[in-house]
Amino acid sequence: MFTRTIEPAFYDTDALGHVNNTRLPAWFELARNDIFRLFTPDLDPRKWHLIMARMEVDYRAELQYGRDIEIRTYISRLGNSSFTVSQEARQDGLLTNLGHTVLVHFDHETKKAVPIEGKLREALEAHLQAEPADA
Repeated sequence: MFTRTIEPAFYDTDALGHVNNTRLPAWFELARNDIFRLFTPDLDPRKWHLIMARMEVDYRAELQYGRDIEIRTYISRLGNSSFTVSQEARQDGLLTNLGHTVLVHFDHETKKAVPIEGKLREALEAHLQAEPADA
């Protein structure tokens, strides 16, 4: 599992006084950089080997300005050429948001999915885990 700490900025809030729901997909994408680096260590988009097939975010509790948010990122499913990245946003230990993103190992020239094999598969397996009980 990878973890990152986000310190919400004032501009992340909305008129209701809490962190706006549009920030979570952006923060989850930022936290997926750790997974992206397994495929493209320098994050050079000209060498990119992934496409997104699906993204969903469950909003369970409000996030508040002025308190850090921990983003946990791990693999919850590993298929032949696709995998699911699960992400949790936690504030003060409480699970506030849960996200799932399906990514596909992809060859952009041939426009076809590519099997996940060898060292790449091993690297993803090292971050494979079940969702926590409070998810």
